Amino acid sequence: MTLSAQDRIEITDLIARHGHLMDAGEFDRMDELFTAGIIYELSDFGLGELRGIPALRDAAIRLGDANPVGHHITNVVIADADGDSVRVQSKGIGIHADGTSRSVGYDDVVVRDGGGWRISYRKVIARRAPLGA
Repeated sequence: MTLSAQDRIEITDLIARHGHLMDAGEFDRMDELFTAGIIYELSDFGLGELRGIPALRDAAIRLGDANPVGHHITNVVIADADGDSVRVQSKGIGIHADGTSRSVGYDDVVVRDGGGWRISYRKVIARRAPLGA
């Protein structure tokens, strides 16, 4: 399936909106980002999979002050469109209150539902070494 320019804009907007809502603590708006049955994989961080918006919201609240103060999304690549499902890869830079930063990769499946595009699966990949090592 070929995505329209409007689909690409909406998907890129969705990926970018994640950082804005999380940084603002607007967890009551997670349904604008994720499907109700979101699978959010955090295995690289020893946390396994979170399933559903309530589990994701609760984990963010538990993390508290350890959450980044800034989630910055870059390098969004939209590929592998199949009907109303699209694979999206992006990179994230998290800036913490103490000034340290961390880099991650996001591997997402984004689906079109009645409310527009939503992330149904996200794997957060820790970037701990250069050059893919």
